[in-house]
Amino acid sequence: MLRNPIHLRLAKLESWQHVTFMACLCERMYPNYQMFCHNTGFANAQLYRRILDLIWETLLVKDAKINFDSQLEKFEEAIPSGEDFEVYGVYPAIDACVALSELVHSRLSGETLEHAITVSETSVTTVAMLEMTESGRELTDEELKENVAVIDEWDAQWEIFRLLAECEERDLELIKGLRQDLREDAISNIGVFFEQ
Repeated sequence: MLRNPIHLRLAKLESWQHVTFMACLCERMYPNYQMFCHNTGFANAQLYRRILDLIWETLLVKDAKINFDSQLEKFEEAIPSGEDFEVYGVYPAIDACVALSELVHSRLSGETLEHAITVSETSVTTVAMLEMTESGRELTDEELKENVAVIDEWDAQWEIFRLLAECEERDLELIKGLRQDLREDAISNIGVFFEQ
């Protein structure tokens, strides 16, 4: 569906940069899941938050030992099914879960590039699907390329990419800064603002 030159550029980054990139996109998708859980009483969004915090910890603390197998197991029960809910919010929530699952799988496999591309595509698909739902029709790739919300999503991804690409080695201050900025914004990739 939506391809972007960023996917080719990601290949030039190191593994820690891919993980940071994915963690940033998951931070941007977290409010979608958080609001869905709050509105439906489905699961405790804090589980997502805790797993994402553990990912950040592996980026900031050398040799942090985390059992991601058990985290993934716990998390699988907290992923909603589109068939069980009639609210639109289930779809962005599922996408947020897909992204976090990809991120955890990258920690388990050590393979980061393919997962980073999938997380990038998942995030932009969330935006594109909302735009199509709101317009009440399927949008062509050309229309999506010119869609303001989709352009904004790519811009946000490029901004994160550029900051990471400028680093020659793991920059703890940059990682902390990205995490803090995204948390303080608390606005998702589709404009959901949720604060408990």
